[in-house]
Amino acid sequence: MNATKIAGAPHQERLPSYYHSTLNDFTTYPSLEGDIETDVAIIGAGFTGIATAVELVERGYRVAVVESNRVGWGASGRNGGQVTGSLSGDAAMRQQMRATLGDEVDDFIWFLRWRGHDIIRQRIEKYGIDCDLRFGHLHTAMKPIHLQELEESFSEAQARGMSEEVSLLNADQVKSILATDLYCGAIRNNRNMHLHPLNLCMGEAKAASSLGAQIFEHTYVQDIEAGARPVVVTDKGRILAQHVLLAGDVYHRLAQKQLGGMIFPAMGGIVTTEPLGDLARQLNPECLAVYDCRFVLDYYRMTADGRLLFGGGCNYSGRDSRDIAAELRPAIETTFPQLKGIKIDHQWSCAMGIVVNRIPQLGQLSPNVWYCQGYSGHGVASSHIMGEIMADAIGGQLEKFDVFERCSHVRVPMGDWLGNPMLAAGMWYYRFKEAMR
Repeated sequence: MNATKIAGAPHQERLPSYYHSTLNDFTTYPSLEGDIETDVAIIGAGFTGIATAVELVERGYRVAVVESNRVGWGASGRNGGQVTGSLSGDAAMRQQMRATLGDEVDDFIWFLRWRGHDIIRQRIEKYGIDCDLRFGHLHTAMKPIHLQELEESFSEAQARGMSEEVSLLNADQVKSILATDLYCGAIRNNRNMHLHPLNLCMGEAKAASSLGAQIFEHTYVQDIEAGARPVVVTDKGRILAQHVLLAGDVYHRLAQKQLGGMIFPAMGGIVTTEPLGDLARQLNPECLAVYDCRFVLDYYRMTADGRLLFGGGCNYSGRDSRDIAAELRPAIETTFPQLKGIKIDHQWSCAMGIVVNRIPQLGQLSPNVWYCQGYSGHGVASSHIMGEIMADAIGGQLEKFDVFERCSHVRVPMGDWLGNPMLAAGMWYYRFKEAMR
């Protein structure tokens, strides 16, 4: 399974971001040099790889994780930090998974919405991970049609026993907890969470290591040799394993014959302001995370040190923005006119793995080489759910894995060359459609 170069030059350090500047744990891990044997080799030390590693070592497996850069280097350490019950591909999941699950499909999708919350919360508590965990989220409506959609979601949540955790707010109620006139209503969800994702990923890596997992950074994977016992070939060593999990999401170019044209990078931009002091409490006194109902949405929250962390838009060309702060400032000032001219202290981007139908892609390249990728912007919770599902599958429990593997995916010919322009065209279509609603 020949590999071309992993996205980003091998052996990069972390990119500048608010998360990097507020990292609690600067633990580094060695590069792999020489040959080792293990039960499971995992390629990629983002949330999928690290979450799966924790699951496996807790069950007694020997695990080795290899990462071309640093733990949490990619989107896992650079995202908006919101842990919500949103699934961007839920409609497609419902349609395709019905063939496997029948009438149980709605229950399965509801399980997917919330299982990640439980895993993350329990893991933080079990391993004492300091990652600024807070509860409370607003899903906001910007026009009446959005409010109708929220009413449907609210009714489902009530019917499924969440009446004490969710509430439907009108415009005045939103204004009482968020100092903006932008929204005509919202769902408040107190089960949803927000956190410092890089500190979470580093904390989970430390937990996995403490249980015996071997983690190797600055280790570039060149190839996966399939066989009864597959071999991960790196630039300075080899790993002989019973199973291999490819968990690099959009940042790798391994197994392109099987996986090429299935997942594409979309660049998301995020900024943080200077510390706001008392103004932070005036704007968002309950420190709620927020995102709106649009297809291309804005999302934001207050950090532990009182900054506004704000993300929005999406660049589907696969290329980084030149000036993220300039692109996001109009949206910040529209949302909070009180912040007109505010200083932006940090700006950064991350590549999200976008799947055309938005269904996460789980499968096998051979009987003991697995892959898991493609959360389409909803990766914090989803990656932890998939980590559990992949650990189950490697251990022979295939029920949930099979549900995903049986889903059909669009494979775009000519890979990124055609796929990213198609995604960009789709973005403009949905923006136009949103404007017409």
